[in-house]
Amino acid sequence: MLRGIDVSAYQSSSFGTDGLSFAFIKATEGRSYVNPRLSAQTKHARDAGLVVGFYHFLWPGDLTAQAEYFVAHAPEKGGDLLAVDWETTGEGTHASNAEKDSFIRKVRALRPDNRVLLYCNRSFWLNVDRTSYAGDGLWIADYVTAGEPRIKAKWRFHQYTSDPHDKDVADFGSKAALKKWADDA
Repeated sequence: MLRGIDVSAYQSSSFGTDGLSFAFIKATEGRSYVNPRLSAQTKHARDAGLVVGFYHFLWPGDLTAQAEYFVAHAPEKGGDLLAVDWETTGEGTHASNAEKDSFIRKVRALRPDNRVLLYCNRSFWLNVDRTSYAGDGLWIADYVTAGEPRIKAKWRFHQYTSDPHDKDVADFGSKAALKKWADDA
């Protein structure tokens, strides 16, 4: 299992990278928020030689505009990973299954040289999701033993804790295998 991290504006631009193979960085949310540390966090991850991914926190409504906003702000480089963060918003709402699926497909069409993933927690996957569509792969949050999320679906990434920050593992045999998968979008 490969080790990784996901970061947002809440984390430093110089987060620890020792022993990591990948990093996901929050890029955008809705149609109005861009992570103010996006550039610095991206540079830090690339300088450390990590496979880099970016994610967008999805809000209900105008999925095309959100997808365009995301790809306009997430750095564009072949081999980077892109993900939609599908969960409950601060207002207690969430995008529908159709909106989630549409967003993934739209981002994939806008960035055909990048893998596009679905991030959600175990509860969403088991109780909200009705399509099982995760684009190029599922990134599941379930705070249990690393690499042992309590789902039956095939997953690529597992966020297993948020203490002291979000930590993840990837189901790849090596960093080279992860990089090849990412590059072969």
